[in-house]
Amino acid sequence: MSLKLASISIDLDETPRYAAIHGLETPRGLAAHVVYDRCVPRLTAWLEDESIRATFFAIGEDLDREENRTTITALHRAGHEIGNHSYHHHYDLTRRAVGDIGEEVERGAAIIEDVCGKRPAGFRAPGYTVSDPLFSALERSGVEYDSSVFPCPSYYAAKAAALAAIRVRGRKSASILDSPAVLRAPREPYRIGRPYWRKGDGLIELPIGVTPLQLPYIGTSLVLGGERIAQRLTKQMLGRELINLELHGLDVADAIDDGLEALGPHRADLKRTAVDKLRSLRAATRVIREAGYELVTLEQAAQRFKSKPNR
Repeated sequence: MSLKLASISIDLDETPRYAAIHGLETPRGLAAHVVYDRCVPRLTAWLEDESIRATFFAIGEDLDREENRTTITALHRAGHEIGNHSYHHHYDLTRRAVGDIGEEVERGAAIIEDVCGKRPAGFRAPGYTVSDPLFSALERSGVEYDSSVFPCPSYYAAKAAALAAIRVRGRKSASILDSPAVLRAPREPYRIGRPYWRKGDGLIELPIGVTPLQLPYIGTSLVLGGERIAQRLTKQMLGRELINLELHGLDVADAIDDGLEALGPHRADLKRTAVDKLRSLRAATRVIREAGYELVTLEQAAQRFKSKPNR
C-alpha cells in the first residue's frame, strides 16, 4: 500500500552563513541572530496554529549561545524533531578529511543530545552537498536517516550561475557546488547504496523535493512565487509517497523589520514581507492537507519507509 506522507523541515542557518555565501561582511547585533530570535517564533506560531510538528535541523556551534539552547529545548518539548545539521556547517564538508567529516557529525549530534536529552535521528548536510565518505560517517555514527540529496537540475544550474556571478564581482563565496552525480539520484525515498545516488541497503535517504518539471520544491521557491505559485508547485508534488518540503528559517525573515537591509540586495526573497511569505506556506500546506496527506516529522517518515520492502 502506498504511503501519503508530508514533512516540513527547517534548517536553522543563521544570517552570518548567508553573508558567507555572498562574500559579505558578517552581520552584527540584531541581524546576527534573526533566524533564532525573529524567524523561529514566526514559524512556530504558524506550525502551532496548524497543529504541525516539524523537523528543525540545528547547527551545533549555534547552541553555544544560551538563548538558542533555550529555543531548541522549547521546540523539542513542543514535540518538534531536532535534527543534526553538523557542528560548524562547513559548506565544503565533503572536501575535508574523513576524520574531520566524522567529527562534524559526532559533535553536532552530541550537543543536540546534551540540549534535548535525545540523540538526533536525522542529518542534513550543509548546502545539500553529499558524498560517499559522508554517508559512511553517518552510518558509523548510527544516524537513522539523511535528508540532503537534492537531485534538481534547475537548482543545480541556478546555484552554479550564482557562484559564478559572485566570483565575477570579486567576492569569495563559502559555498561550493556539489558533484553533478547527485542529479542521478532517485526523487523518492530510498536506501543509500554505493555510490550514494544508487539504491542499496544503507540508511534511509529522504530527498529534498523536486517537482516532475524538475523545479525545486523548497521554501525559497514557495515564498518567492507567492500563494498561487506555492499552490501550483505543491499540486505538482501530489502523488508522491512523501512530500518533503524543506525550508530555511530565513524564508520568513523580513528585511526591514529584521534589520537585513545589507543582505537584501543579494536575496530576492527578502523583497517579500514575512506576512506574505507565511501566506505562501499556508497555501502550500492547505493543498497538502486537502489531498489527504498525513503531516509527520522526518523521523516518523523514515520509520514508516523502513517498514516497507525494497527501500
